[in-house]
Amino acid sequence: MAVDVRLRKGEAMEKALRRLKKKLDREGVIRDARQKRYFEKPSEIKRRKRKVAAFNNMLRQRYENR
Repeated sequence: MAVDVRLRKGEAMEKALRRLKKKLDREGVIRDARQKRYFEKPSEIKRRKRKVAAFNNMLRQRYENR
């Protein structure tokens, strides 16, 4: 997955870095790298996914009644 950010004429380096960080965040590169930093057992992956799904279902039910 290649992320490309080119400097525009007269653009500050900080602004280009901000654009790069936003692109990486939108594509989930940073989140994915942090998750893969340490080995996670398959059972832990399943447990985490179940927990996220249960939380999303709870939110969906809570705001469905409004």
